[in-house]
Amino acid sequence: MRVPLPPVVLLAAISIVPAVIALPGTSMTLAGAGAWLGWLGSGLVAASLLLMVREPAFAAWFGDLERMYRWHHGMGTLGYAALLAHPVVIAAASLPEDPAAAWRVLSPAAQSWHTLLAWLALLALMAGLAATFAMRLRYSLWRSLHAMLGIGVLLGLVHILAFEGVTAKSVPVAAAALIALGWRATRADRGGGARPYEVCAVDRPAPRIAAVTLRPLAAPLTVAPGQFVMAAFFEGPHYRGCREYHPYTVSALAPGGSLALSIKALGDCTRHIQSLETGVAARVQGPYGSFLVDRAERPEVWIAGGIGITPFLALLRAQPVTRPTEFYYTFRNGVEAPYLAELRDLAAVQPHLHYHPLAMQEDTAPLYALLAGVTDLPGREIYMCGPPPLIDAVGDWLRHHGVPPRHIHYERFDFR
Repeated sequence: MRVPLPPVVLLAAISIVPAVIALPGTSMTLAGAGAWLGWLGSGLVAASLLLMVREPAFAAWFGDLERMYRWHHGMGTLGYAALLAHPVVIAAASLPEDPAAAWRVLSPAAQSWHTLLAWLALLALMAGLAATFAMRLRYSLWRSLHAMLGIGVLLGLVHILAFEGVTAKSVPVAAAALIALGWRATRADRGGGARPYEVCAVDRPAPRIAAVTLRPLAAPLTVAPGQFVMAAFFEGPHYRGCREYHPYTVSALAPGGSLALSIKALGDCTRHIQSLETGVAARVQGPYGSFLVDRAERPEVWIAGGIGITPFLALLRAQPVTRPTEFYYTFRNGVEAPYLAELRDLAAVQPHLHYHPLAMQEDTAPLYALLAGVTDLPGREIYMCGPPPLIDAVGDWLRHHGVPPRHIHYERFDFR
């Protein structure tokens, strides 16, 4: 996906400024290259931290929150690789003439206190990166390991300032890192940027799914159908919240700013939310995302998997369908599928909408058979929302059958 130019310019500037400033004073030797890699890695990591700031305006400027996080992961990984190469290359410079000196560079036992902090920083960053790419960790463990990234950055900053002092090279790195970490901790994780809501209704449209209606206690968020919010649930008369912010797609919007979230039990916190009651305090951040928001005036295909029905449901509840649309709703069985009756009724009064509920297991062949019957499929805009395996498999099938990648839009459920 293409990213708008201004955010790329900002990220590139923050990433390379320390390395550019360091370049004139860097000797053209292997040891000099190792030192320069340290500044390049520091800049990349500092820039990546700005991409974990969960601020709606910044996410909208960048494109969407999920895209920001993909860049955050990529730049953080590149920065870690450069930081890891930093001492290795410096040691390699001494290896031919003095192997003992090369070993002293790499041996934690032979380090000064501030260089030892740098090794601890690398280990903390490694733990955080491992959590980033491990998709099957429990959320609580993932969150704890991911917090090691912040600890690693802080240890690295102490190393930089102890070794370099306050210079033109160290100030941009320290400023970007501290601003990003402080902003994320106060505005996102602690809810400083969230607005107060209250649970005013809880329905059970299917097993393991709670449809939660929230009414605003202050100025409401302005949310469009297809967008999602980050919400945390706190205390009620008989409910003790888990207080963690998780992403939920809005499934309905009401006058006065009330909104509904359909929450499936997928982890510890969302399982606890199934026992939610009215009167519980909530805080909501957002909105985020552009799925279904700015759509081209072309015929469409909608594909929903399980609880991925929510953005399409929000759109159908909010406005009529104005272009030819084939709508495929896949689920494991009718008992676990929410909103089947409502969707049937909504589709019955939509002349442009052809609704296809489809019960299927792991085999996606029945869905492919239906898609193959869409004669103008390559010319349609495709919108998909559901579990990552479904999105990946159907996306590959669509591209293989002539649908241009620019016509395929999706929202996944592996967002953390």
